[in-house]
Amino acid sequence: MAEQDESGERTEQPTEKRLREAREKGNVPRSRELATAAVFSAGVLAVLAMAPSLARNALGWMKAALSPPPALYGHPDELFGHTGALLLKLLLVIAPVAAICVLAGLAGPTLMGGLRFSSKSLMPDFKRLSPMAGLKRLYGPESIAEFIKSLLRVVMVGGAAALCIKLGLDQLRGLLTMPLEAAARSGLGFTATLLMATAGALVLLAAIDAPYQKWNYTRKLKMTRQELREEMKESEGRPEVKGRIRQLQQQMSQRRMMEDVPKADVIVVNPTHYAVALKYEAGQMGAPRVLAKGVDELAFRIRELGEQHRVAIVSAPPLARALYREGEIGREIPVRLYAAVAQVLSYVYQLRAWRGGVADYPDLPAVEVDEHAGKPGGRA
Repeated sequence: MAEQDESGERTEQPTEKRLREAREKGNVPRSRELATAAVFSAGVLAVLAMAPSLARNALGWMKAALSPPPALYGHPDELFGHTGALLLKLLLVIAPVAAICVLAGLAGPTLMGGLRFSSKSLMPDFKRLSPMAGLKRLYGPESIAEFIKSLLRVVMVGGAAALCIKLGLDQLRGLLTMPLEAAARSGLGFTATLLMATAGALVLLAAIDAPYQKWNYTRKLKMTRQELREEMKESEGRPEVKGRIRQLQQQMSQRRMMEDVPKADVIVVNPTHYAVALKYEAGQMGAPRVLAKGVDELAFRIRELGEQHRVAIVSAPPLARALYREGEIGREIPVRLYAAVAQVLSYVYQLRAWRGGVADYPDLPAVEVDEHAGKPGGRA
């Protein structure tokens, strides 16, 4: 496996990121055969469909061109303007067919890979001036494929045209003996058949070339496993960077948590391994809320900070462990711990009253908690 990775063989399909970058550079699949077939076929169909109107307009234009106004004879300086007007009318005659051909020319690239306008593709690429690169293009697989396509084009288009001529040879000979109008109709019919056959050959060639171009496009963009790994690292983030980000996030979270410890009403401890800071405000909270929690060193820091701000510290090992496992910072305590925490808070409030000299010193009640009930698979 390692030898294959080092060989640099492009065996992996291109990712969406690689395809997107290629499109941004103007590198999209293109088939000249498809574009040619689309334009030629659309033009032939348009001419056949609009033949009556095209014939009328062309006839009118020809009459205007061959019968100049008598006023031009005495004003030769107006001949240039008259010629321009005739050219404009000719453009109007062929405009419908030209518009259809333009739309067909846009449809071909759209079917292959969409219309993409990229300024990067207009930038000069000096690598193409390299003689070695030119030789690779000239004798590489791309040139062989183009040569095969050229042969197919000659065989298919030439074969279709030759077959039409062979089948219509008697018809062509008969034109010599037909009246002019009948000969024109017959000749136009033969021409339409020849154009349709040629268009069919081009469409068949495009049906072969378009899938090949898409396959070849994907083949060129294939990636090595090393490139795929590098891209995944870039998109998902390098492990060392992600680890550093997680570390900073944890530090910020702990800093915010420690800032809330002085606001706590009580810190429930293990007494050495666990510490959970709780706060309850009647009328504003539905239940006591966890402000901070920690184990080992973090628990020691929570206790130390609580002592500095004279926060009551109550030793209730089962309750401390259950609160640490099931409580979430900033959230209310689990329902099953309500009664035990209420006992602790009652003790804390009595302790405050004793400190104020309005009550006797309270005794810490025996806080009973089934600390296994909240574990997965524990008792209900």
